[in-house]
Amino acid sequence: MPREKGRSVVAQNKKARHDYAIGDTYEAGLVLQGTEVKSLRDGRASLADAFATVDDGEVWLRSAHIPEYSHGTYTNHTARRTRKLLLNRREIDRIERALQNSGTTLIPLSIYFNDGYAKVEIAVATGKREYDKRQTIAKRDADREAQRALAQRNRGAVLNRRGR
Repeated sequence: MPREKGRSVVAQNKKARHDYAIGDTYEAGLVLQGTEVKSLRDGRASLADAFATVDDGEVWLRSAHIPEYSHGTYTNHTARRTRKLLLNRREIDRIERALQNSGTTLIPLSIYFNDGYAKVEIAVATGKREYDKRQTIAKRDADREAQRALAQRNRGAVLNRRGR
């Protein structure tokens, strides 16, 4: 059976980009039990309350919700268990140094399959203040409005060339 190619996203933490200023990002492997993989392949996972910690030189994903596999038996996994993340020693040391700063945390951004292997994208992030969130929203709205105006102008230019 040929291995699947490419990247297929299972779950994203959309709220993370709104609530945090994202710093360095890392791709980590994920240690899973058999039914967890099947549940992920069904596209069922949530990173809403999830976070990661570094304990004794190992990185752990906590509070990520991967629901029990629907066709599983007594061997099913618990939905919110702590899962180990696989990173290089150098990356773990870099993350530990970054977490020394106050206000920084380690959050998962997405779970996906990359060439058949379950991966988690984690990021060192700092929490945004309320006014930072408002500035981000205002900038996004202004960019969207500028794109709209540019598209409108371009549409007008095309119509004028056609002689309408």
